[in-house]
Amino acid sequence: MANTFSLILVLVTLVTGVVWVLEKFVWGKKRQQAVADVETKTTEPLSKEAAAKIYPQPWWVENSVSIFPVIAFVLVLRSFIYEPFQIPSGSMMPTLLVGDFILVEKFSYGIKDPVFQSKLIETGEPKRGDIAVFKYPPQPNIDYIKRVVGLPGDTIRYTEDKQICVQAVGTDTCKPVAQFDAKESPFYQDGIPLIQAKEKLGEVEHNILVSPIRRDNVQAYQPRPYHNEWVVPEGEYFMMGDNRDNSADSRYWGFVPEANFVGKATAIWISFEFDRDTDSVLPSWIPTGVRFNRIGGLI
Repeated sequence: MANTFSLILVLVTLVTGVVWVLEKFVWGKKRQQAVADVETKTTEPLSKEAAAKIYPQPWWVENSVSIFPVIAFVLVLRSFIYEPFQIPSGSMMPTLLVGDFILVEKFSYGIKDPVFQSKLIETGEPKRGDIAVFKYPPQPNIDYIKRVVGLPGDTIRYTEDKQICVQAVGTDTCKPVAQFDAKESPFYQDGIPLIQAKEKLGEVEHNILVSPIRRDNVQAYQPRPYHNEWVVPEGEYFMMGDNRDNSADSRYWGFVPEANFVGKATAIWISFEFDRDTDSVLPSWIPTGVRFNRIGGLI
């Protein structure tokens, strides 16, 4: 859907841009010349209404000239600077909640063309701890959002007590990165309160959630035969959700190539609640409230 919208936006910008150029440098000059020719044959200047009737501007030209600057601005903003995304699931709780609308910085990991996503200019690479939007490797037409855990060359282990252990390139030790709190979190899964832990990946400190009763489905780990250790290939990244027991991530579908990255999540620009009862006559997509305390929050 995102790629289709980008293609449509580029095509509309291209068509209206061509019309704008032709109007400014060809058709508009012909229109002015036609009016000037008529004025040389009269003793009084023509009114705007009369001049418009001599060489009328077609409606589609007028509309194209009007919308081209707006469409071009949206294309540049969305393709190269910031793009809005909605959080559809709870896989990134407690950092991001369902109903959060975030801004993704498109130039963080390179400037790409808006259609084929080929990198045009190198601006940076994903860093450990970043929250990033990327094309889901099994279905690139779908956008996913997860946290960068493993960089190329890292060895990642996920222990039975739900600790991430990162052994970076050039090191010979693997240390857990989370410290579990004794208190329960305000978040629930299947009626059970989740446990909150503090985690530090690189320079980024954040909270994660784990279920005290749910065992990890190691049989579904990829690649098979299943295990709890991954060596990240060159040019690829290991991604995980902050809600560890409710996240389909690199443990289950593999690594993310650098070319799949869309951008880095940077801020929440609006946050809606969708706590509607199942028997409500209103559609489920209509918000029930706004989380004002989350608006403008940095990620």
